[in-house]
Amino acid sequence: MTLTPVAPAPVTTSPATAPRPPRLRLRPSAVVGFTMIGLVIALSALRPVLPGFDPMGQDLSRALLPPFTDPAHPLGTDPLGRDLFSRVALASSVTLGITLAIVALNALIGTTVGIVSGYFGGKVEAGLSVLSNTVLAMPVVLLLIAICAVVSPSAGLTILVVGCTWWVGYARVTRNITAALRRQDFVVAPLTQGADTFWTITRHVVPNVWPHTLIIAATDIATIVLIEASLEYLGLGVQPPTPSWGAMIFDGQKYLSTDPWLVILPGLVMFLAVAGAQFVSQQFTAEARGALLRKGGRR
Repeated sequence: MTLTPVAPAPVTTSPATAPRPPRLRLRPSAVVGFTMIGLVIALSALRPVLPGFDPMGQDLSRALLPPFTDPAHPLGTDPLGRDLFSRVALASSVTLGITLAIVALNALIGTTVGIVSGYFGGKVEAGLSVLSNTVLAMPVVLLLIAICAVVSPSAGLTILVVGCTWWVGYARVTRNITAALRRQDFVVAPLTQGADTFWTITRHVVPNVWPHTLIIAATDIATIVLIEASLEYLGLGVQPPTPSWGAMIFDGQKYLSTDPWLVILPGLVMFLAVAGAQFVSQQFTAEARGALLRKGGRR
């Protein structure tokens, strides 16, 4: 009697038992944060499409109009008769643009320094560590004042100075991550097969570093907004007649007792941007912490 072997039935996984990627759950604070930031972005994007609103046009006969008293100026006017809605909206575009440029420059410089320092180590790491400590010891405001004594203040100068002096936090985080990654098999194996160092870094190190850089950037936006507005308040940022939040608050404080809306309006929009960025950064941080816990549980 001959027994015919029977092939085992293929094991299939039903859709009900198949592992599914974790779903993104927005926290209530994140919803509030996205709403706040959306309002600021909508305000800055709405001004160019509305006819009749000129942030530079002056009319002294209609100076210091209170909000909601004139349909032509829904948020009132400043001491020169300029429309506050247009100026706050333009200031939002200016401040957000400068902030994003500074954050992008910080992330680029800090991530590059951190990856190079953590990957190569040794004298390279020691030299970059000295550079990071030197930059960290520089007072940004005093440095910008000294530069403005030689060069006229401008938005480009603010981006350059703050963007080149606020990257140390990015460098420290990415350095620690890269130092741990360079000993992993998926980084060492390509090198033993003749892969180029630059290819290995861009293919295996950068993809594992940039999510952490994104989290730091999301957290850093609120801080940069406050720093940039403080510099504008001191007259070291965007120059008149271009409006900015800090400059509008500085000009409006002279009328704080009689016309407080000159300070309240730009301050309120700045609050929405800063608080919204903080709430959104909490969502990013929570998602990153959850990803690390899930990754540790699978090991």
